[in-house]
Amino acid sequence: MKGSYILLIEVSKDQEIQVGKLGKLFFKKGFYVYVGSALNNLEKRIQRHFRSDKKLHWHIDYLLKKAQILDVYYKESNKREECNISKFFNKKIGSISGFGCSDCKCSSHLYYGSKKDIENIAKFANMKKYSA
Repeated sequence: MKGSYILLIEVSKDQEIQVGKLGKLFFKKGFYVYVGSALNNLEKRIQRHFRSDKKLHWHIDYLLKKAQILDVYYKESNKREECNISKFFNKKIGSISGFGCSDCKCSSHLYYGSKKDIENIAKFANMKKYSA
């Protein structure tokens, strides 16, 4: 399966996290959503995010060392749609500037807001809940 996905993430306490070349970023306690894509194997990409024994490669890898994935939503597609999905979140909730978007023109691919808002935006973007 190919497509885009979002990770609903919970940060359990206020903390600073070193995020690769972005440097130390402050994350307040709460809910975050990361928007990504995988045009080779969506299932493997999602499963990778749950592993703790992985090379820290993407910005999200650094955050996930200190946070927990609560849910995953996905949208099947043969083309890259993560930037379009990201725009849904950018219009409605706050963002972490520069996070996860070094290969596109978006201002961010990581957003924070209430769990309810994140879930509602995922549904509005026609994303399905993923279950392993």
